Amino acid sequence: MSQSPPALAPIPLPAPVPGLVPLHTPAPSRRTVASGQRPAALGRLLLGAASLAAAAAAGTLTPMAPDAYAAETLPRNTSMPTSPTSPASSVSSVSSVSAPAPGDRLVVTVREAGNGDDGTFELRCHPDGGSHPAVREACGRLDRRTTWGKDPFAPVQPGTMCTMQYGGPATAHVTGTWAGRRVDARFDRGNGCEIARWNELVPVLPDARA
Repeated sequence: MSQSPPALAPIPLPAPVPGLVPLHTPAPSRRTVASGQRPAALGRLLLGAASLAAAAAAGTLTPMAPDAYAAETLPRNTSMPTSPTSPASSVSSVSSVSAPAPGDRLVVTVREAGNGDDGTFELRCHPDGGSHPAVREACGRLDRRTTWGKDPFAPVQPGTMCTMQYGGPATAHVTGTWAGRRVDARFDRGNGCEIARWNELVPVLPDARA
């Protein structure tokens, strides 16, 4: 009678060593990873679509054409800085300066000069004008008499020695503004000093010697 071979005992596997990864451990497949991430990505996509729909319903989302993206720019300062020497700066500086003050203006009143010279006349200079009979010559005479430290309308200084000379009854009164200063001067021909002072302002004052 034949005997069956004895059963083989299972060979025990070696115990795993801590810190070592078994070589036969299968890595998770790409399909498994992708199938796990797909629900999360789909959920985010649905959530974004729902947010856009809610914003459009509330009126806070304004549709924009594709060309608008290219035309849209950041806010910027529209005023261009200019250098002090640039033409734009010069124009700006000229426009910001106030209008110049009126030119020199005098009112000349002459009495008892005779020869048709009596009357009240207006004399304007820079620019020239007025009713004075010799505007251009009178303005030129005043310009030449106006120098640093000298007033063309100054009176005769007290104590000046003057000749006992009479030049006639003519008198003149000049008022107004000259070289930025107020003028209120009186003239006569009662002595040599006053005659010389009068003659220095001819033709602003009439030539009483004629």
